[in-house]
Amino acid sequence: MSQDVPERLHVYQNHTIDSTRWGGYVPRDDDIVIATPYKCGTTWMQHIVHNLIFMCEEGISPGDRSPWIGFRPAPLEPVMERLEEQTHRRFIKSHLPLDGIPYFPQVKYIVVSRDVRDVFMSLWNHYSGYTQKAYEKCNDTPGRVGDVIPVCPKEIRDFWKLWITKGWFEWETEGYPFWSNMRHVQTWWNFRHLPNILFVHYNRLKENLGDEILRIAAYLEMDLPEGKLEEVMAAVSFDTVKQDAIAREEERVKDRSELTFKEGARTFFYKGTNGRWKDVLTEEDLALYEAAAQRELSLECRRWLECGELG
Repeated sequence: MSQDVPERLHVYQNHTIDSTRWGGYVPRDDDIVIATPYKCGTTWMQHIVHNLIFMCEEGISPGDRSPWIGFRPAPLEPVMERLEEQTHRRFIKSHLPLDGIPYFPQVKYIVVSRDVRDVFMSLWNHYSGYTQKAYEKCNDTPGRVGDVIPVCPKEIRDFWKLWITKGWFEWETEGYPFWSNMRHVQTWWNFRHLPNILFVHYNRLKENLGDEILRIAAYLEMDLPEGKLEEVMAAVSFDTVKQDAIAREEERVKDRSELTFKEGARTFFYKGTNGRWKDVLTEEDLALYEAAAQRELSLECRRWLECGELG
């Protein structure tokens, strides 16, 4: 490792993300950044942190309080204004690698990770569910840098071969047509020794949600009142989060042509299960995974992604 603390080394700008939008971010001492690759439990972690801060207060969606600064299609000024106006403890979403985001020692970073092959299956459901509205939002919103996002391949294994062997940016070798997945995790893993970076594995959330919530609360220096753990667990179960998103979307979107996914939130929150890749990826496909993992991941980071075990 060439430096003691992270540095911004790359600018990430494409159809969906723009790392330069973080230039106006002014940190507060108790800020939380939920820093995940796509399809690794971002929304789930937003719900967990939201319910820890507000103790299961009803009526407001975590997405309304937890902005995604790097999301290019959303006008930046109102995003930053809403963030600055917040008086509660702020929690911000990011899908950027650590070498594309400003690092502040007073900010708490939560990095959620998942087996690469499970990420792919979830991403396939996500990308293949894009509507024309989704493509328009990515490609036609002013300010796009670089090429348009292409239409999703019709066959899942065709998408796998692209995603696992090609990068969108010149310093990446996987993740096309979005941005890296493996390299993203490795940029954070290289600094896991820092006291303000916490790694959380998606599988551990599924297998032992209560213990993981307690671990996250302790890291954020939050005390859970007696009896609150069970309440938070109920509020952030996968089914509860999914049904809440569906209900909010149905209330907000009256015209289905405005949906960015073919089945709306039902597509975005699909199954949340692991291992589906075993019935899809062939030995040839898995050889491509092996090659990509050897290129992009340290042995320890790969073990973490595949098994959730910290060495």
